[in-house]
Amino acid sequence: MLKRIPALLLGALLSVPAFAGPQEQVVVALPEPAAISELVRENVAALQARAADSPRAYDLVASLTTEVGPRLAGSSGDRAAVAWALTKLRELGFQNVRAESVEVPHWERGQLVAEIVEPFPQKMAAVSLGGSIGTPADGITAPVVAVGDLDELALLKPSQVRNHIVYINNRMTRERDGSGYGPAVRKRGNGAIEAAKLGAVGVVIRSVGTDNNRLGHTGAMRYAEGVKRIPAIALSNPDADILDRQLAAGRKVVFRMNSSARYLPNAMSANVVGEIPGREKPEEIVLLAAHLDSWDVGTGAHDDGAGVAIVTAAAKLIGELRQPPQRTIRVVLYANEEFGLSGAKTYALEHAKELDKHVLAMEADFGAGRVWNFSSKVPEDRLPQIAAIQQLLEPMGIEWVGNNAYGGADIGPIRALGVPVVQPGQDGSLYFDLHHTDNDTLDKIDPVQLNQNVAAYATAAYVAAMVKNTFGRLPVEKSGE
Repeated sequence: MLKRIPALLLGALLSVPAFAGPQEQVVVALPEPAAISELVRENVAALQARAADSPRAYDLVASLTTEVGPRLAGSSGDRAAVAWALTKLRELGFQNVRAESVEVPHWERGQLVAEIVEPFPQKMAAVSLGGSIGTPADGITAPVVAVGDLDELALLKPSQVRNHIVYINNRMTRERDGSGYGPAVRKRGNGAIEAAKLGAVGVVIRSVGTDNNRLGHTGAMRYAEGVKRIPAIALSNPDADILDRQLAAGRKVVFRMNSSARYLPNAMSANVVGEIPGREKPEEIVLLAAHLDSWDVGTGAHDDGAGVAIVTAAAKLIGELRQPPQRTIRVVLYANEEFGLSGAKTYALEHAKELDKHVLAMEADFGAGRVWNFSSKVPEDRLPQIAAIQQLLEPMGIEWVGNNAYGGADIGPIRALGVPVVQPGQDGSLYFDLHHTDNDTLDKIDPVQLNQNVAAYATAAYVAAMVKNTFGRLPVEKSGE
């Protein structure tokens, strides 16, 4: 497959970051909206009303979390999720339902014991970071060297770090748009690499989360070629506080970790696809994305069961209108977003020849908090089409915030190859209390807010499928952009 992709496009695809966060928006005034018919306005009103009254989205996420549960890439839960999605899309009447094979990594968490050995012994609530190696069978016991962040770690000398466990302590801030995630997640992604370069034997981070529950937040970490691999774990915020206090006492702190995490051979999963075919321009595609996998902690209700439910229910509502939209609505439930974007990259490669027919893409992957803002990334001359969507979202209390949308991790590879995106921005004030923890369960989802998401996504997708002109093409992103 790779040989069929021009080198510039391949470079853009492979450089899509796995740890992207919200982008800083520069608000530009929207122009006069493109003309839309009275029929479109009436149908949008109907979609919004039906979304508010329908139990479908909640029933979908309840089914997924109850009948499948955790869905880590390569696991039996992952395979069950693919079967579940195929069955649900067919039952709901989607057309062209299919599973498109994706090779995924298979990592197993195993068991973890973490504890302070000196000066005051304490058992720690912690989780291994996704992709971490395990420890030797008898564990690792070493003194702790503490830093505030990766920048502070970079100032240390190897003699200060060698044969120590590095503890990285910066705490994530709570922000409505989730913007506290980017600065905090750097330590999770790169902490083991930078600590190992200085001779550390392990790394411990304060969890990337905003809660004070005694639950660790997992999430993907990285290794680098030529750098020794060391185990990496995350402490719950209360346990990180305990470690902070012991360090503040001024005595040597010794930490022990014993993990049986391991890699197994790669496995096969799939992107699950279903469509509402367009009546006049079926070859033109409005893509609604979510990811089907989850971490193995919790049941993946907010991340990303809610997204699966939102985009599926939104597309189904559009399909129930008396007349199909002009363009095709395609739902893609991606494989392995959490652990390397396997499904997203595979989709971009395998659909490269039809990406010029993908007129717009949007993703739901930020829980089930209400949508409060809307942004896009389209050529400026196509902002009238965006304004047509925004004018129908505004009565829902959704504000316009700019034309610099990130879009989402799963649609990042096709955005990098020129597909325009929009982003209904959800309220993430509480999202990172649950993110990647055992607490990500169905009871945390508010059905009213979930339905408001369905209404917003259905509105944006339907108008995009009905406006006269398309949304143009974005410049192909060069490596590192």
